[in-house]
Amino acid sequence: MEGRRIRRFGRWGSNQTTLLPVRVNRLSNTISCWYCDCKSSILNEPLFRFGRRYSRGLKAWFSMGVGFSLAVLSAVTMILLYEIGQILCLYYGNTQMSNVMSEYLFGVPSTISGLPISVADIGYLCISSIISVSVHELGHALAAASEGIQMEYIAVFLAVLFPGALVAFNHELLQALSKGSALRIYCAGVWHNAVLCAVCAWALFLQPSILYPFYIHDEGPMVLDVSPTSPLSSYLSPGDVIISLDDIRINNVQEWSQIIAVLTERSYQNSQNHNLLENSMKRSVGKGYCIPYSLVEEGKRISLEGNEASCPDELSAFISIPCLDQAMPDDDNLEVNHQRDGSELRCFYAKDVLKLEKCGDGWGGLHSNRSSCLCSKEGTCFLPLLLTGEAWMEITYSSPSPLQCSQLGRMRVVDDDNFRENPCVKTFVFVGDVISIKHSVLLTSYRPRWSAKFGAHLPYVLEKFLMFTFHVSLTLALLNSLPVYFLDGEAISEVIIHYFRFLSSRRRRTVLQYFLIGGTVASILIFVRVFLVLL
Repeated sequence: MEGRRIRRFGRWGSNQTTLLPVRVNRLSNTISCWYCDCKSSILNEPLFRFGRRYSRGLKAWFSMGVGFSLAVLSAVTMILLYEIGQILCLYYGNTQMSNVMSEYLFGVPSTISGLPISVADIGYLCISSIISVSVHELGHALAAASEGIQMEYIAVFLAVLFPGALVAFNHELLQALSKGSALRIYCAGVWHNAVLCAVCAWALFLQPSILYPFYIHDEGPMVLDVSPTSPLSSYLSPGDVIISLDDIRINNVQEWSQIIAVLTERSYQNSQNHNLLENSMKRSVGKGYCIPYSLVEEGKRISLEGNEASCPDELSAFISIPCLDQAMPDDDNLEVNHQRDGSELRCFYAKDVLKLEKCGDGWGGLHSNRSSCLCSKEGTCFLPLLLTGEAWMEITYSSPSPLQCSQLGRMRVVDDDNFRENPCVKTFVFVGDVISIKHSVLLTSYRPRWSAKFGAHLPYVLEKFLMFTFHVSLTLALLNSLPVYFLDGEAISEVIIHYFRFLSSRRRRTVLQYFLIGGTVASILIFVRVFLVLL
C-alpha cells in the first residue's frame, strides 16, 4: 500500500502500539497528463532521529499548535457560514465587511487588485512559496517523528497547473495513534506556517535596527529605479533622495504613498463635474504662486473655449485668483463669477513659476500668519489650471553627487530658507496622473552610509522577501485550516468528529461529509469572488 497522510474515516485505538520506522527502498515517480510528482526519502532518517531524540519537547510544541489550529478552524468556519448566508440571501449583511473577510481569509488584499505583477515579484513569490511549503511539511514530519512514525517520502507535485508538496505516512500506523497524537500531526503544518508569519513580522520590525550600522533609515526615500517610459525619468535617477512633495517633508516610502493617495483622491473627487474652471480651482485652491505683473504681461493670455484651455508646448495654464478664500463660489455658474472677479487665464513656463514665492495655505511646508490670498503689491496669485484626474506636484530631491549632497536628505527643507540655492537640491513639477508616479518609481526607505551603490537594493530585497513570505505563509495556514477535501482541514475535522461520542458512527460519518461538502462549496465561491475582484 502506498503510504500517505490519512484522509479516510477510521477508528483510533490507544497509543500502546509499538511504532517502528518505515524503510522505503525504491520510490516510483508519477507522471500523467494532469498530475506529476517527484518523491524523495533522503530526509527520512535524519528527521526521524531528531524527532525521537527531542520527542518530549516537540510534543509540547505541537500541542500548542493544536489549540491554535482549532481556533483558526473555528474562525474560518464562521466566515464560511457567513458567506453561505450571504449567497443564499438568508440575511442582508455588510457587503464591504464580507469582502474584507474574504480577502483576509485567503490572504489577498484588495490593494493589489488590477496591478501588474513584475518578473521580480514572481521570483519573490516562487521562493517564498518554496520556503512556506517546506516549513509546513517539515512540521508534519517532525510531529510524526515525535510520535514514533517515520515518513515514507516527501513528494513535490504539480496537479494541472497548481504546485504543491506533501509528506507520506503509513496508513495503518496513523490509524493506531490516539486522537491527540493524530491532531498534533495534522495541525503541525498550520502551526508552523503561523510561526513563520510571526518570525517574518518580527524580522520586519527589527530590520531598521539590524541594518542601522550600514544603512540610514527614515531620512528620505532613495530612488532605486525609474521606468524608462515614466515622465519622471527625465528628472530622477537611481541614487537620488526625495526630500519633499509640495513642501511636505518625506521621510520614508510609507509617507510618500500616503501623500500620493491623498493627491489622487483630490484629483478625482470632482470627476463628475465637467466644468473645467470649477474642477481646477476646487482641486488647486490654496496652492498658488505669486507671479509679478511684469511676468504676467509676458505670459500668453488665453480664453476658455467651451471646456478647454490649451497652451503651447512647454507652457502651463494658470488662473489668477484675487482671493483664495473666495475661489469657490456656491453656484454652478463659475465662469460668470470668474469674469466678474476680474480673473484671467495665462500661460507660463513652469520652471519660471517654481522660483517664485508661494501663496495660499495648500502648501504643506508654509507656516505663515498672513492672509492666504495676499501677495506683494508687485504681483498676484495664480493657480494651475488642471484637467480632471490631473494634479500639480512639486517634487524636491537631492542628487548623490557631489559627496556632500548625500547628507542633505537629513535636513528639514521647510526650515532651510536657502535650500533652493544649494546646488545639490533640485525641484521640478509633475502635471498628470498621480497613480503613474507611484507605480513608475521604485523607492526604498534605506540609504547606504557609504557613497558606493553596492548594496543599495539589499534592504528592499530583504523587505520584499519577508513580506511575500509572510503573506504566502499566512495564506497557506488559512487554506489548510478550511474544512475542505484534500487539505489538512479535512483530516483535522475527521479527528474532531470522533469527540462527539453522543453520535453514532454512521451519524458522525454523515455530519463529517456534509461539513466538508459545505466547506468546499463555500470556499470555491469565495475563491471565485476574490478572482473576479482581482480582474
